[in-house]
Amino acid sequence: MTELDDFEKRIIRELQRDATLTIAQLAERVGLSASPCWRRVDRLERDGYIRGRVAVIDRRKVGLKAHIFAQVRLNAHGRANLDEFSDAIRGFPEVLDAFVLMGTTDFMLRIVAEDIDAYEKFFFERLSKLPGVQEINSTVALSEIKSTNELPIY
Repeated sequence: MTELDDFEKRIIRELQRDATLTIAQLAERVGLSASPCWRRVDRLERDGYIRGRVAVIDRRKVGLKAHIFAQVRLNAHGRANLDEFSDAIRGFPEVLDAFVLMGTTDFMLRIVAEDIDAYEKFFFERLSKLPGVQEINSTVALSEIKSTNELPIY
């Protein structure tokens, strides 16, 4: 992949802030005419810099009041079959993010649920029943100080 030039960095910054911009609006903001701007956006998409464009939804407004971080430790058998656990996690819509970690914890999950009762049900009926799970430590987030998908592109 090639390095990003200043125009491409500006394009990415602007699209991170507002992915609904038309090419004409985007071109004006970054200082290009429409055709070269469109070509750069097209290249950024083809080369995988831009993976998609989505609406950012307020989870509370759609009834997802509980925000939980779960640290999962697998037993020796589970660690030998990380792919099996990973595939199962990908199938849970409640899990927004999942990271493989180094250290005493194998995975960090970011989970949403309607409320703590819904999380408890998810925890006991689905998450804790995955093969290889040895221990799950759940932490409930009380409030959200910062939440962004905007990467610092300089």
